[in-house]
Amino acid sequence: MISAQKSMAAFTSFSVLRDYARAGRIVARVRASPGISSYPSSINFLTANHSRRFDKIIAKEIPSTIVYEDDKVLAFKDINPQAPVHVLVIPKFRDGLTQLGKAEPRHGEILGQLLYAAKIVAEKGGIVDGFRVVINNGPSACQSVYHLHLHVLGGRQMNWPPG
Repeated sequence: MISAQKSMAAFTSFSVLRDYARAGRIVARVRASPGISSYPSSINFLTANHSRRFDKIIAKEIPSTIVYEDDKVLAFKDINPQAPVHVLVIPKFRDGLTQLGKAEPRHGEILGQLLYAAKIVAEKGGIVDGFRVVINNGPSACQSVYHLHLHVLGGRQMNWPPG
């Protein structure tokens, strides 16, 4: 019974996180619209909370289904999958990498480790022969969590163009 309650609590937590992620996308789209820049910056509040959630996942304070982990990278299943295999790959230390557009030469090593981890995730998911790696960068690309992360998607036929 306790296990079922914990599972339900985790599911509820993830549902709330998913709803906040959707709200973050909506706010991000509003902020990206021309002529609306005078609105309060509620996106900063929402995205800061999302980044903290990733920090809590890294610290194992929020449950997640971990697919791969090493000393610098963590990969876990997305709570709102867009494909049969949908895994997020994140650096354990942000070091200013809230989005790819903020990358500097000093981030080269971790960026390479993130891509290598994506390949390992694809192998573990049985999709190494066909998968997609996606990075959403900024509000117009629907980035809702400002902690750099890669989406590894596969297990179904991907379409082109993707957008």
